[in-house]
Amino acid sequence: MNRREAISTGAALAAAAVLPKAARAQTEDPVNVPATVRALYARALVFDANCAPPLSDTLPLPEETLHLVRASGVTAVKTSLGGLDASFEDAVGEIAWFQHLIELQPQYFMQIREYADFARAKAMQRFGILLSFEAVAMLEDKPERIELFRNLGVRVMQLSYNKASPFGSGVLADPPSGLTELGRKAVDMMNKQGVAVDISHSNSATSIDVLKVSTKPVLITHAGCSAIYEHPRNKSDTLLRAVADKGGVVGIYDLPYLTPSPKQPTLDDYMAHMTHALNVCGEDHVGIGSDSSLSPWDTSPKGLAEFQKMVEERKKKGVAAPGEDRPMYVVGLNTPRRCEVIADALLKRGYSERVAEKVLGRNFIEALGRIWQA
Repeated sequence: MNRREAISTGAALAAAAVLPKAARAQTEDPVNVPATVRALYARALVFDANCAPPLSDTLPLPEETLHLVRASGVTAVKTSLGGLDASFEDAVGEIAWFQHLIELQPQYFMQIREYADFARAKAMQRFGILLSFEAVAMLEDKPERIELFRNLGVRVMQLSYNKASPFGSGVLADPPSGLTELGRKAVDMMNKQGVAVDISHSNSATSIDVLKVSTKPVLITHAGCSAIYEHPRNKSDTLLRAVADKGGVVGIYDLPYLTPSPKQPTLDDYMAHMTHALNVCGEDHVGIGSDSSLSPWDTSPKGLAEFQKMVEERKKKGVAAPGEDRPMYVVGLNTPRRCEVIADALLKRGYSERVAEKVLGRNFIEALGRIWQA
């Protein structure tokens, strides 16, 4: 199993279209922001709640990739592994791959396992990697495996991808249903083990059920706002408020699902979702979950062909969401420093540096700290 086969969702769609520098089409201009924004970004704990780091089928990673990681200014990312239907063995193998990466290049990478690791990564100039699951095939129908994977460092998990699972329903499940009895056991296990429950791909019924039974805050690491654009992957104001009221955080993604097809979403479209989420949830409950790759999305013909191939595979599996007919990036955010662009956009719209710093990562980090504590 190679890295591209293992990563799922929008991050995979983006990663599948990221090519080596020699083959890469020209991406957007380097980020140009005021010195005040650059200083804010430099001091902030920058955490992208769903982002694929640059990957390779061979280790150690090349110098070019290491430079991109360091130059991004990102402190840490939550990355999804295990793909859509990885077996138990494959999921363990991918965790081992990330741990081997960190072992080989510890001056660049570290695994995020606890709250204090975010500050350590920043102080040591390491790129933190927080492991997570979006699908549950590797758990099969065994909630007890949650403890095993938690001890391997998987500290965020979902209960379903877009379709139904033994635990609950995803946004494309037909017929839709809520949290199952096995799902209730899984939520209880996650709460007891300090694993964050992520409902980004859960449908409304499953999400509401999770919020009712969970004793810990619940996360939506990557989604948009239905009030701005109605789409299966975007969330209602009712659900956004419920997550915030429980102490959770909502991450806004930079995917085409922000706008109706065929429009390629722009920074203004992204900020419409971001500012709406801030209005609904409050400044302590919104962050960034790009659901993309740290590397710029390749817009060359070869990159588009890679993307189309991935989309066709997702359609065959029945997990493709409406709107997967456009490249998986936002115009204005196709850069490793996209979080810095978002911070600049927040300040230009009248938000304070305090709010921008929370959105850049502090909100998610504090919520994870509350979830992970005994």
